[in-house]
Amino acid sequence: MTVKQIRAFLAVAHSLSFAVACERLHLSQSALSLTIKALEEGLGGRLFSRTTRNVALTPEGDALLPLARRLIADWDNAEDELRQRFTLQRGRVTLAAMPSFAGNLLPSILKTFRSRYPHVNVTVNDVINEQVLEMVRDRQVELGVAFEPQQSSSLQFTPLYIDRFVAVVPSDSPLAGRGETDWQSLLKLPFITLQRPSTVRVMLEEHLQARNMKLPVELESHQLATVGRMVASGLGVSVVPALCAGQMHELGARCITLRDPLTRAIGVLTNSGHELSAAAQALFDILQDEQLGERFSGLV
Repeated sequence: MTVKQIRAFLAVAHSLSFAVACERLHLSQSALSLTIKALEEGLGGRLFSRTTRNVALTPEGDALLPLARRLIADWDNAEDELRQRFTLQRGRVTLAAMPSFAGNLLPSILKTFRSRYPHVNVTVNDVINEQVLEMVRDRQVELGVAFEPQQSSSLQFTPLYIDRFVAVVPSDSPLAGRGETDWQSLLKLPFITLQRPSTVRVMLEEHLQARNMKLPVELESHQLATVGRMVASGLGVSVVPALCAGQMHELGARCITLRDPLTRAIGVLTNSGHELSAAAQALFDILQDEQLGERFSGLV
């Protein structure tokens, strides 16, 4: 059975008139007759009993009628839902983002997205950088926002901006008054950072190793917010991505410029060869359009 055949059957069944059904469907009588004949041949028997005076449903036609109504209703509903998804009148997009991005830059981006597409639902997974890659790779989410990964054939990375890391010191530290510092001065103080296998921790260690220096970790935590609280309490110093500067200030710490800073690209991760839904593509376009690097450049 085809949708065209079922619609033709319903038109005749409702009106019990081939002439009326022809007008409703904008078909000639011969075309409608051929459509009904093809449906009957495909099913193996007559659906209508026809005389020169009237048309009536056969018992088989009567049995088909409620089924045909449900089939067409389901088809129309499916067409309507997909049309609304393509036009972003409804839909859903799933995103994974590392907490430093999810808690600082993402809310204003989602506000822009929701103002344009208020009926599209958004699910945000704020997980560590490594999990972002894993969720995109396993297609648990359509989009990920993270640091640029190592070479990967399964993931495509679209850079958004280059983040430079900044030093985080207590507000009453002598370093805070200088506005900038270097690694040598910073590493003389108790150092606080994220626990392994955090990407931030690994990048810091690699950056210092290339300069024949070692990261003297005295305190560590799983959350950047905890690191910021520790620094604000005077327990030591740290180095974090610049996009976290606002968060660090809110926690009571002070961010200052770091000479010879670690820099790393932050961007959108997608699955290579996997086409995005209309909703995910719309969010991807907004992420690319936003001047993200300028959002936090004035915070340091």
